[in-house]
Amino acid sequence: MTNLATSFVLLVCFSLLLVYVSSVHVMAQKASGISTKFYDFKSLWHLSGTNQKCYKLCHSKDIVTINGMFPGPVIYAQEGDGIIVKVTNESPFNITIHWHGVRQTLSCWFDGPSYITQCPIQSEQTFTYKFTFVKQKGTFFWHAHVSWLRASVYGALIVYPKTGVPYPFKYPFQEHIIILGEYWLKDVVQLDRATIASGGSPPPADAFTINGHPGPNYNCSNNDVYKIDAIQGKTYLLRLIHAGLNAENFFAIANHKLTIVEVDAEYTKPFSTDRVMLGPGQTMNVLVTADQPIGRYSMALGPYMSAKGVKFQNISSIAYFEYSGAVLNSLSLTPKLPSFNDNLAVKTVMDGLKSLNLINLPKETDTNLFVTVGLNVQKCHSKTPKQNCQGLNNGVMAASMNNISFVKPKISVLEAYYKKINGSFTEDFPEVPLKFYDFVNGAPNNIPNNTDSLKGTRTIVLEYGTRVQLILQDTGTVSTENHPIHLHGYSFYVVGYGSGNYDPQTANFNLVNPPYMNTIGVPVGGWAAVRFVADNPGVWFMHCHLDIHQSWGLGTAIIVKNGKGDLQTLPHPPADLPRC
Repeated sequence: MTNLATSFVLLVCFSLLLVYVSSVHVMAQKASGISTKFYDFKSLWHLSGTNQKCYKLCHSKDIVTINGMFPGPVIYAQEGDGIIVKVTNESPFNITIHWHGVRQTLSCWFDGPSYITQCPIQSEQTFTYKFTFVKQKGTFFWHAHVSWLRASVYGALIVYPKTGVPYPFKYPFQEHIIILGEYWLKDVVQLDRATIASGGSPPPADAFTINGHPGPNYNCSNNDVYKIDAIQGKTYLLRLIHAGLNAENFFAIANHKLTIVEVDAEYTKPFSTDRVMLGPGQTMNVLVTADQPIGRYSMALGPYMSAKGVKFQNISSIAYFEYSGAVLNSLSLTPKLPSFNDNLAVKTVMDGLKSLNLINLPKETDTNLFVTVGLNVQKCHSKTPKQNCQGLNNGVMAASMNNISFVKPKISVLEAYYKKINGSFTEDFPEVPLKFYDFVNGAPNNIPNNTDSLKGTRTIVLEYGTRVQLILQDTGTVSTENHPIHLHGYSFYVVGYGSGNYDPQTANFNLVNPPYMNTIGVPVGGWAAVRFVADNPGVWFMHCHLDIHQSWGLGTAIIVKNGKGDLQTLPHPPADLPRC
């Protein structure tokens, strides 16, 4: 492991290397045979008039970062390790940190989604996250889970196998972390508030980024580009992480094959392809062999937009995969990315994903949930419609599951559930749609007169140990669209997916070697079927990882009751749990 992540450099957006970098400290200690690692995270706001502003795309702006780094610091661990992260909020905004993909076994209090498992960490306050990687290894990431602060508050979380346990593929020459993101010139907190207040859709990002760099296709960015120095004949492991907010993306390297070996921190049967698509919240490990003539090859990040009539950023972000010996400042070969609406390219990759080992899932399930996902347009009730009703046909944009737009309460659902505080949520989320129709092709089209969704903090309640099958069905109420749905606290087997309306009589399921994921792209105009066992007590957010859809209400919470004994019971809340 001598070359472990040696080439990945944490990128600082500012003109000077910030002293905050030195405030990250990692210590390990052995406790009951488990290594525990400690981190200090400081949420910082870079004030106007200092030399610590972020300069990109010909403009400088203030952003929120962790420890002054963009992207933020990498957390490294091994399977079985404990992690303790003290987060001090020195920014003027509320913040939480979500440890994306970590199952938080018996540690739901530290999962991080605001108003679901905790109240936000207020300015000048601290909260310490504590969790353990129980039977988990691979590529994860952490990110803010308040407003749209994820635009700049994110970083990689890499968990290696236990000592002596090899990868199920030949060990690569080097590993590199590749974080895909979006960058706005406007302040994202204000942008989030303004978008919701307008009732309309958000503007597209001003740039896509690779490890915080837009690349040469954007203004003032010829030198703002990430580069991997490659040696001809060597094989590299790229840990792809999609930390973007509102866009799904294709990724490719000119003239090079990508061999997928892991998705969402679970090994897969190796599958080679020319390009991959990741939605926000998804991670993917790919092997790349430098088997081409010496030269400079572009790594390109471009848009995948499956919805109709939506504005999107159509300029690709570029990074370099540059061979040693290449002529300085040589032109780079650029990959041909799929068309922005190439649904077949997305399906082709999904078709190739299989678990590395046979699973042989049981055919029986205890609870069957059928959940529609999609957009809505609410009727305008504002006295100032020109300012507040800028959605389709002068309505207000919304999103929903089973036509319920999720409303976050004023205290966290978990705290209200644990302390039996009434009035914060209900336990009546419908397990099937309130109305059945041709979801894909026959949806209401008289916008906004009959596309309203109901509002509420409705939750799903499951008994401990329930074997769950969940059907996620895309709808065409406003437009069919690929939705990356993320379930906190669990991974799930993707046993089936297809186009059109789900039909149990014709649906083909894979119960032998389905991929194990925590974020599934529900196909545009189609459905996905997932299965999991509800064996982790707590309150778990299930939502679309496109942040605008989450802001509009595309989510719900799943409450898993305690089982029997301490190993099936959620512990007491931590003493420093933030208060609203």
